[in-house]
Amino acid sequence: MLSDHGVCPSLAKDGAPRSALRSFCRKIPVSALLLAGVGMLIAFLGTLGCLVRAPGLSMSMAEGDTLISVDYEIFGKVQGVFFRKYTQAEGKKLGLVGWVQNTDQGTVQGQLQGPTSKVRHMQEWLETKGSPKSHIDRASFHNEKVILKLDYADFQIVK
Repeated sequence: MLSDHGVCPSLAKDGAPRSALRSFCRKIPVSALLLAGVGMLIAFLGTLGCLVRAPGLSMSMAEGDTLISVDYEIFGKVQGVFFRKYTQAEGKKLGLVGWVQNTDQGTVQGQLQGPTSKVRHMQEWLETKGSPKSHIDRASFHNEKVILKLDYADFQIVK
């Protein structure tokens, strides 16, 4: 149907062309436009692989890295050498959560949770470095699984 302005509805009363977007935007409240713009910006940054997380939200898949949980046990001279303390400090430094404890068998065991890349870094640390006075014979990792959210708030030493 033709408008009162002539043959083309995108022409102003004086016959000059007007932007369809401008006429469309005049009908939308400014707050809605701003919200849509923010949404488009977040979507665009997401395609670039940028990390976007709203304040107050827990770590999740928004970081661009799948969350995983893995249990571990470390064998060797790992008790009485501050292994648990250094493990907790390294886990916190990497932003991981979980726990670490001594076992009655002379090993150290625990659980790591966080983004896959950070967990992999911690696994390498547990296998090769540990505390300065420790001697690691081997590390065992098991029960690895993808998780949707973290089960712990921080990294704890269990006594």
